[in-house]
Amino acid sequence: VQLVESGGGLVQAGGSLRLSCAASGLTFSRYAMGWFRQAPGKERDFVAAISWSAGITDYADSVKDRFTISRDNAKNTVYLQMNSLKPEDTVIYYCAAKYYGNSYRPPPTKPNEYTYWGQGTQVTVSS
Repeated sequence: VQLVESGGGLVQAGGSLRLSCAASGLTFSRYAMGWFRQAPGKERDFVAAISWSAGITDYADSVKDRFTISRDNAKNTVYLQMNSLKPEDTVIYYCAAKYYGNSYRPPPTKPNEYTYWGQGTQVTVSS
């Protein structure tokens, strides 16, 4: 299994970025997907998650109404659209996958619930 994030970079405060996470080696449509972020020396924090069918999404309070998670099961890709970016959004972003089969449970929001992780992509927001 391989998860590869892309789309990170440098942006001014108030700007937007769209992260992508391309998955391979798994039946993507059977996996819940999540985005997390981590600052140096700190724990990995939940950002957003989406169920296998995209019918259920969840967001951290700090990004609600600014970030949108989506997925394209035909392309084996999950996205994170980030708008109104703030300097405090400057960290490394990771995508993660958790097998969910056909379950309609809400997607997990804790890092230890996920099985597979990408290598991360850096997002830097300048003030």
